[in-house]
Amino acid sequence: MNDPNAAPARRARFAEVVRADPVDLAEACLLMGAEADPALDIKTGLVELDRLAGAVAAKLTGPADTEAPARAAAVLALVLGARAGFGGAQADYADLRSSLLPEVLRRRRGLPILLSVVWIEVGRRVGLPVYGVALPGHFVVGIGDPDGEFVLADPFAGGRLLTVDDARGIAIGAGGSPDDPHLLAPALPSAILLRILNNIRVWAQNPQQAPERAWTRLWAVELSLLLPRHPAALRRERGTLLVQTGDFTGGAAELDDFADLVGAIDRALAETVRREAREARARLN
Repeated sequence: MNDPNAAPARRARFAEVVRADPVDLAEACLLMGAEADPALDIKTGLVELDRLAGAVAAKLTGPADTEAPARAAAVLALVLGARAGFGGAQADYADLRSSLLPEVLRRRRGLPILLSVVWIEVGRRVGLPVYGVALPGHFVVGIGDPDGEFVLADPFAGGRLLTVDDARGIAIGAGGSPDDPHLLAPALPSAILLRILNNIRVWAQNPQQAPERAWTRLWAVELSLLLPRHPAALRRERGTLLVQTGDFTGGAAELDDFADLVGAIDRALAETVRREAREARARLN
């Protein structure tokens, strides 16, 4: 039986983790997984990451901070890609489990960004400089010094190395600019977490999905609102989802709060949202 006090405590811990410096990406992502499965013990995921890190450490030829980026990438690809089997395929985009770190660790399948989190967190545990690179339409990792010597690897493809031209080609294919000076910059942890939660929201709002998946979208929005930086429009989305899931009073209050927030800059939008709030309260009658 689930502990009724577990959810608030879990949310409080998530808020604490995402505001820490540095952010523990692994714990934050495991806490997301616990939203989908409240019975989850996040310690299991942390132990698995530690085990994978031990396997990587055993293959390093010396201190991690002296390992050449290409050699470090090769070790990570061998241990995480070839041996552990972490990778992805197009079908994984339709599966919520591909966005949940506990499931990714269990199944060895996931979206590019979750597989990259595995690489980042395993690398961190052994002292390898692995960081996320948020390309338009795809997510990869950089290994080394982003301002000096580094290599790019694609965990979704088992750790295949990418050239800078490859990365630019991916950006072009997704409608991005290959000349963006920030194209290969390390992604901030908060941006990584928001992108993961956005993926979950998109999955849950697919019109072909069952109506009850509004609950999944709701927790993804509510966790997004706990991040230090998030789009203000998520407040409106939360209000709408609360109404959809039957909390007309709470949803109306959230919509009114959002209308107050944007009223000074967009009166028309504010009035539209206030009308949505009135309609939500009318459903109580």
